Amino acid sequence: MSEQQDQVSKSSCSSISTSTQGSEDDGTVGALLTEAKTNGRSLGKRLSHLDSLPHTPRVNGKIPDFSNATIDHESLLERLGTYGLAEYQIEGDGNCQFRALADQIFRNPDYHRHVRKAVVKQLKEFRKHYEGYVPLDYKVYLKKMKRSGEWGDHVTLQAAADRVT
Repeated sequence: MSEQQDQVSKSSCSSISTSTQGSEDDGTVGALLTEAKTNGRSLGKRLSHLDSLPHTPRVNGKIPDFSNATIDHESLLERLGTYGLAEYQIEGDGNCQFRALADQIFRNPDYHRHVRKAVVKQLKEFRKHYEGYVPLDYKVYLKKMKRSGEWGDHVTLQAAADRVT
């Protein structure tokens, strides 16, 4: 992979803070989710005091070249700075969407396995909500999404949002 492609393909997300605690079992993670919900500490509530900034999204027909990717990245950093946030590099191992979600929910990207498991559970329990957005056999899709390293997509992101709220 070229240096330019490597730079473009690095994954990152925004983070308020993170910790480096070790992984815990599903029961503890479930307890953390329940506690966060009952104490009203969801991400939406933590960021609800921030004002919106006008934004015109740019649609790329292909992977942007290095200079466009750099401009986009600088724009992201500027926007994060406006909100007092900072970029946090997430390991780009195919679990990056789940790592980023785990970082925001649990303050630890190492909980990505638990997030993936919860997302797949949501996809199974509410199949009728999601299967119309999946361009392949739904059972095959679920089997793929169970695997560590499988990229998350718009469907898994929506399922995660539905599961947490």
